[in-house]
Amino acid sequence: MKELPLAEVYRLIEPGPVVLLTTRARGRANVMTMSWHMMVEFTPPTIACVVSSDDFSFGALRDTKECVIAIPAVGLAEKVVAVGNCSGRDRDKFATIWLTPLPAEQVAAPLVAECFANLECRVVDTRLVNKYNLFVLEVVKAWVDPGQPKPKTMHHIGKGTFVVDGETMHFDSRMP
Repeated sequence: MKELPLAEVYRLIEPGPVVLLTTRARGRANVMTMSWHMMVEFTPPTIACVVSSDDFSFGALRDTKECVIAIPAVGLAEKVVAVGNCSGRDRDKFATIWLTPLPAEQVAAPLVAECFANLECRVVDTRLVNKYNLFVLEVVKAWVDPGQPKPKTMHHIGKGTFVVDGETMHFDSRMP
């Protein structure tokens, strides 16, 4: 065994897949790239995510308590990285990156047309926001694009490196 620097531990358990998180505050839509999230509950579907207080989206999510988690396939990798490499403070990232916002039904934040799935979410717990920037979201509406083939997603493993989903395996399970 070789010692691993503690600053690199996240690369081993990064939850993936890389997603886009959209918000709308004060009439302005924004999109950010996010990979720090996890499922918390099956029913209702509940997701915890970390949004840095340095991110422009943090204020919108904290203030409006709603967002969309859009799940891109690997074909959007360059756009997903481009979204993550700029700030919505000084530009319209939808227009700059050539992503298409679509109206959601339950929240003001937009869906992303190019993504194979979109999850409309409301913040249901903010107790860990001040300490860890962790929001707990309940999915209130979910969308998939039936026109897209079985998508492969990408997972961030650090320093601009990603892995793509591989082979699917099936085992009997009691999990839903």
